[in-house]
Amino acid sequence: MAETVTAVRKNNEGDIVELQLSSGQVVDYKQAQQMAKNGEIEHVNVFRGRDGEEHLRSDADGIEQNNLDNLPSF
Repeated sequence: MAETVTAVRKNNEGDIVELQLSSGQVVDYKQAQQMAKNGEIEHVNVFRGRDGEEHLRSDADGIEQNNLDNLPSF
């Protein structure tokens, strides 16, 4: 069974740098990207932004509360 993201940690610029998973495990952003690609984290996906870099985002489901930016901090 895949993990879900329960909380995030942001740097002082507001960028997500770590994610806390449903197991309590904390992973850095790059590790979370790889886990999402491998199907190890549910309800998130990786996309290539206009800047050419890969980014994590919540699956579009119309629920703002589960967007990564709206999750609680840890």
